[in-house]
Parts: sequence; C-alpha cells; structure tokens
Amino acid sequence: MERRVPGPAGACSRRRVAAHGARVIFREVEDRDLIGRARRGEVEAYNLLVSRWEKRVFNYLLRLVGDREDAFDLSQETFLKAYQNLSRLEDQARFSAWLFRIAHNEAFSLLRRRKPEAEPLRDPPSATASYGLFPAELSLAVQSALERLSEDQREAVLLKVYQGFRFEEMAEILSCPVSTVKSRLYTALDLLKDTLAPISTRGVP
Repeated sequence: MERRVPGPAGACSRRRVAAHGARVIFREVEDRDLIGRARRGEVEAYNLLVSRWEKRVFNYLLRLVGDREDAFDLSQETFLKAYQNLSRLEDQARFSAWLFRIAHNEAFSLLRRRKPEAEPLRDPPSATASYGLFPAELSLAVQSALERLSEDQREAVLLKVYQGFRFEEMAEILSCPVSTVKSRLYTALDLLKDTLAPISTRGVP
C-alpha cells in the first residue's frame, strides 16, 4: 500500500494544534507560579494573575447576567473572594475551574435576587429579520437566542463554547454530574440551532 505523505494543510493544522497545546501548558505553568507567589503574600503576583483571567471572567459573567455594571461588580467580587480563599485551593492545576466556580456562585446569587422583577424574554429573531445581517446584528441575534435558553442551558453553552472548558471541569464548576452537563449542553445546542436556522439558510431559495 502506498504511503501517503501529509500535505501542507494537514501539517499546518497539526502545528497549530501543537502550538495551542504548548500555550495552554505554558499558561498553566505560569498560573501555578503566580498562585504560589500570591500565597506567599506577593500582591503583585496576584494582580498579574487577575490580569490574565479578568477578561474571560468578565465576558462569562456579562453573557450570564446581561448587564455590564453587574458583570463588573461580580467580577471584582469573584477575584476578591478568590484571593481571600487562595490558600484553600488544593490543586493549583484546577485554578481555572475553581475560579469560574466562584464566578458562577456570585452570578447565580444575583440572578436569584433578580427573580421577582425579571423581565420577559424577547422574541427570538424571525426568519425575515435574519436575512442580510451585519456582524453586529448577527451578534445581537446570537445573544437574543442565548437569552431564550434557561439559565442552566445558557451557562453550559458559555462554559463549553465560549470558554472551552472540558466536561469534567464544567461539572466541577456547576457541581453536577458530567451526564447532567452534557444533557444541558446538547439540549441548548439543539434549541440554538432551531432558533438560528434562518441565519444559516440565508440566501437559500
């Protein structure tokens, strides 16, 4: 059998995957170093740790609670509580899941307080409104579709699709079995596909 030589596209793809993996490992090593230094009282080390994670945490909270000021306040509270409890983190390699667990708790505490005055959900984007969308409008359509999901379903999408967590990490963040995480995610993705179907079929006669 003739041996196939991988083409340049495949080689480039593998190099990108390898580079991404290297960056992830390097980031985890840097995080562990910063955590260790912060535990020894180096405030600047913790400030560097915050700078590495604040954008991801803020974006997660913003999509979860839907208000920039609330997301900013929750983000600040998340990093404050993380700093206060850093000595309780048993496995430094699990820092990201541990940090997002704190953010999750803060967000859902706010969402529970909001319940009595929750606003009704907006109607999903219609088929006619979905044609010819500009990027900003497309982003709004996706956000509107996300808001149609339950809080649990929306968070599963945010953690997996937007943040790239593994199912085991998501289960740790959400304090539920992996099977529950998968059920929430797959149900949410099916609902999103139905809601956004007019966009994906744009231009089809």
